[in-house]
Amino acid sequence: MACTTNAFFLSLSSKPNAKLSSDFSPNSSDFFVRLNKPAKVSLRSSSYGELNPGRVALSRQSGLRGRICSKATKMMDQSVGEKSSKSPTIVEVDLGNRSYPIYIGSGLLDQHELLQKHVNGKKVLVVTNTTIAPLYLDKVVDALTKGNPNVSVENVILPDGEMYKNMDTLMKVFDKAIESRLDRRCTFVALGGGVIGDMCGFAAASFLRGVNFIQIPTTVMAQVDSSVGGKTGINHPLGKNLIGAFYQPQCVLIDTDTLETLPDRELASGLAEVIKYGLIRDAEFFEWQEKNMEKLIARDPNALAYAIKRSCENKAEVVSLDEKEGGLRATLNLGHTFGHAIETGFGYGQWLHGEAIAAGMVMAVDMSYRLGWIDSSIVKRVNDILLRAKLPTAPPETMTVEMFKSVMSVDKKVADGLLRLILLKGPLGNCVFTGEYDRKALDDTLSAFCKS
Repeated sequence: MACTTNAFFLSLSSKPNAKLSSDFSPNSSDFFVRLNKPAKVSLRSSSYGELNPGRVALSRQSGLRGRICSKATKMMDQSVGEKSSKSPTIVEVDLGNRSYPIYIGSGLLDQHELLQKHVNGKKVLVVTNTTIAPLYLDKVVDALTKGNPNVSVENVILPDGEMYKNMDTLMKVFDKAIESRLDRRCTFVALGGGVIGDMCGFAAASFLRGVNFIQIPTTVMAQVDSSVGGKTGINHPLGKNLIGAFYQPQCVLIDTDTLETLPDRELASGLAEVIKYGLIRDAEFFEWQEKNMEKLIARDPNALAYAIKRSCENKAEVVSLDEKEGGLRATLNLGHTFGHAIETGFGYGQWLHGEAIAAGMVMAVDMSYRLGWIDSSIVKRVNDILLRAKLPTAPPETMTVEMFKSVMSVDKKVADGLLRLILLKGPLGNCVFTGEYDRKALDDTLSAFCKS
């Protein structure tokens, strides 16, 4: 069994300014996160009362070393009500002078001022793909230029799919930026899903050693996860997202109307990340999902808006505390080590990211159970909700034990040759990021899910 003597414990209680019970070392190999009740936050809105938040303010600690004080996000009213206004909900990602808002709402691409106030300079490059361009490119160009004639907008339309998330495709963005004579005051705009957001962000981080960029995510996956937090990059044939940078956007604009054109398979893929937040740190949110999964699959606009908002609150809080994944942020990768191995071994684009993560979460939960860290009821609940979300609960039959081990050996969470994993431990909503576990449990899990 794993030793947890040197574990780092984080307990965010229902009290504001909850403090850690021990010092935080970003380099520690064992990291335990416990969130029994969401804590209080400051909620404010310009037009509505205190419990109908237009803005969620999250505090930021002075540094990652030493004790951390935080105001964790509060669990909002779990009922799914009617829309009351077109004013966006705003979730703040608090990173000091690099803080930025996440705007969430219906019809936000028609509110031109939201985008325009985050554009620096007079030149904009919209990076999108062949699927999204016919649907939303003109609308975004209009939002950037209406009443703003001094701004010129260029675009580059990339092929669609995970298999194109590579250096060759990235060069097309640089080619267009250089041909258009963009300067350091330009703004890149990512219009699309996670692949476009990751590549556009990496291009912005690299072009002229860094220019501003804006995220306009159009998939559930991008809206609840990849557009928030500044992770950018491309894939390598030997591993997913191994080349990239942490680079934060000026804002994230989530127009939930863009989900009306999202294919059912892509919708389900994004729900994998929504489920993840409940498993690792927000048990009440998981329980809400269990009650509302059919509404999410049916694209109920209020249910989707709530799931997106609550996911962004969770992601923003974690990023505000640990921007560059020293420990806490790694817990957002539940199932990702197994899932990335599936994507790499099976072939980029064969399975959607969320499909691979869903199977990866089942494997991580299975391993957690084999270690004796969770009870069988959690295993069953995870399998049940993923099936209801129309997601896979096992890897492709072609994946072998050796394929998993080969890809996992170069995972980003490997430290000094030690594979660290995010596993569930304790009641629902608790997880551990650790390299200290019984290797037999990992071998047994891989053998249980692979034919050879």
